Amino acid sequence: MHSSPSERSAAHAGKRDIRKAKEGGTHPGGPRMIRKLKSGEYRLYSRKKNPKTGKRRNLGTFASREAAEKHERAVQYFKRH
Repeated sequence: MHSSPSERSAAHAGKRDIRKAKEGGTHPGGPRMIRKLKSGEYRLYSRKKNPKTGKRRNLGTFASREAAEKHERAVQYFKRH
């Protein structure tokens, strides 16, 4: 038996939601890897995990979120130029 188009789209929508959760959010460029620390500072982590350790690389700790976002943009620019 065939399922109706609405049933198929609902099944696919659930898969997309799971994929988004695994990716760490719905940010267009992938997961945002800025996390707020208990000290109130913000830390920028790499998007990819290190295969050996399974952890993300620390790309810097910043006093403000704006500073961390500025550094993230610099990192992304450097990767492509």
